[in-house]
Amino acid sequence: MNRPIFIFLSLIVLTFTVIQTHAAKVMFLYGDRSHKSGDHEFKAGSHLLAKHLNAQKKVNLTASVHNGWPENESILDDFDAIVIYADGTKVIGNGWNKMDQLVREKRIGLLFIHYAVHPDVEEGEKYYLPWIGGFFKNGISVNPFWRANIKPLKGHETGRGVGPIKAVDEFYFNIQLDPDSLNLGAATPNEKNLHHINNIWTRAAYLAKGKKQSLLWGITRPGGGRGAGFTGGHHHRNWAIDGYRQLVLNVIAWIAGENVPENGVPTYAVTEDELNEELDDYGEQTNRIKLPTKEDITFNPGPWMTPEEHAESRKKPKTKKK
Repeated sequence: MNRPIFIFLSLIVLTFTVIQTHAAKVMFLYGDRSHKSGDHEFKAGSHLLAKHLNAQKKVNLTASVHNGWPENESILDDFDAIVIYADGTKVIGNGWNKMDQLVREKRIGLLFIHYAVHPDVEEGEKYYLPWIGGFFKNGISVNPFWRANIKPLKGHETGRGVGPIKAVDEFYFNIQLDPDSLNLGAATPNEKNLHHINNIWTRAAYLAKGKKQSLLWGITRPGGGRGAGFTGGHHHRNWAIDGYRQLVLNVIAWIAGENVPENGVPTYAVTEDELNEELDDYGEQTNRIKLPTKEDITFNPGPWMTPEEHAESRKKPKTKKK
């Protein structure tokens, strides 16, 4: 073979190999603690999911973890997807413009988990709807604790390999969704699976009994790139539920632009020791997290109240003056 032609073909093969072996990079940005030990364990949850992504070899993904919004936000330019797991906008609130740039110019993949899907209405409509296709909307969305039997979207790659998911969590519902959003994980709240109504309850929530709700959604943006939101993630123990964890790992691969394998992103059974890695330190009040059990999802249902009944139930009893 002519030497110049040989060199040219070799360079083509080398370039193709580099393209094929380039791993999509995922960055987890987690927020600081805010609840009791075992809940809102943003750091531990991020490390656990990142660990499982890095342990598998079937999907070309690597994951990193960072506390809060990076001081040098230019480091985010190297990533293909970002996962934010935090209270409200305490992380993203430091980087609206940069994230909008990454979405528009780089078409970066985004996943917001649990409380991170809850901005104010203006931020939700300006950023969240185009970025991730939905948000917790004040006055409509609610945050009860209930037992959800989550079903992945039939035929969609994010549902591959996902086993049964039955978990009690603070699963928000009545999410404000973009018309083009896909319902990647759904469940139906009712008076039999309601554990208790939390601090937020609306007329729309009261009327939603028996209606399928999107707990995990995703969107492919018109300009390119994908976004998603997941309302679970309050109780740290639930990351040890295989189907629950599998579905979120699949979604991370999907937003990063990687193909989800036929049996899902490879994962493995979480041990109690692993579940307790990277927990926030609450000193003597730090709880050892136990693996999920049937008892966690077995309870006497709380009442499905009207908004008026809920407001009345939250009134503090007046103490009699002596």
